[in-house]
Amino acid sequence: MTPALDATIRSVSLQGCPVLGAIGLQLRAGAWTAIVGPNGAGKSTLLRTLAGLQACDGEVRLHGRPILQWPAKARSRELAWLGQNESGADDLRAHDVVMLGRLPHQAWLAAPSAGDRAAVEQAMRRTQCWAWRERTLGSLSGGERQRVLLARALAVQAPVLLMDEPLAHLDPPHQADWLDVVHALVAGGVTVASVLHELNVALQADALVVMAQGRVVHHGAPDDRATHAALQRVFEHRLRLHSLDGQWIALPHTAHGAPMLSETTR
Repeated sequence: MTPALDATIRSVSLQGCPVLGAIGLQLRAGAWTAIVGPNGAGKSTLLRTLAGLQACDGEVRLHGRPILQWPAKARSRELAWLGQNESGADDLRAHDVVMLGRLPHQAWLAAPSAGDRAAVEQAMRRTQCWAWRERTLGSLSGGERQRVLLARALAVQAPVLLMDEPLAHLDPPHQADWLDVVHALVAGGVTVASVLHELNVALQADALVVMAQGRVVHHGAPDDRATHAALQRVFEHRLRLHSLDGQWIALPHTAHGAPMLSETTR
């Protein structure tokens, strides 16, 4: 099966400084891949490069076609993006912000169709922000704002969805809701990739990309021993992986160096 995204990157530089080294990466279609690693590992830069938003020495292919060869509007229908700390549009109603996700499907200056309005309502209800659709984005809390921006990405109804730190500002119940949305998207055949700092959420993905110092040091299943070893290396052995009720979780050491739970026999 052709991967949804296939990258052969030789390097990426920002303002003349190298940020990513050589990376070869394929994201399986219809699966959720979580990108993790310590601060400064290059996670966000990699995701922006995969989205075609960051120039690189190399090539990224979307559905087997070089991403830069896609017409902009067609690419926007195929790949939706949710960046971190997005600003602007504070004076727009939440409903209008989410409607921006339908622009790739609309003719120039065309009014929203019934299908557009239905997609926006569905996305806002999925992220539980329909109730404040008339409020301006600037009047919302950080978590409320994040749910509106997620709804905008969902409203695109693209087969590939990339999200950079989508759980920022979300409390634990809404993080669980986000997880339910992702699982439902993947069950429907959507390819999802997300940069996450929340390792215990990332460990529920179909695959983990572990990064350090601008390189991918491991790409594998969350329950694989090699994946766990890679996580421990990049986080300087300051965490332990445990199995709890059939789910792997990451816990930090206590101050005196002992794990917070006794290690599960593996």
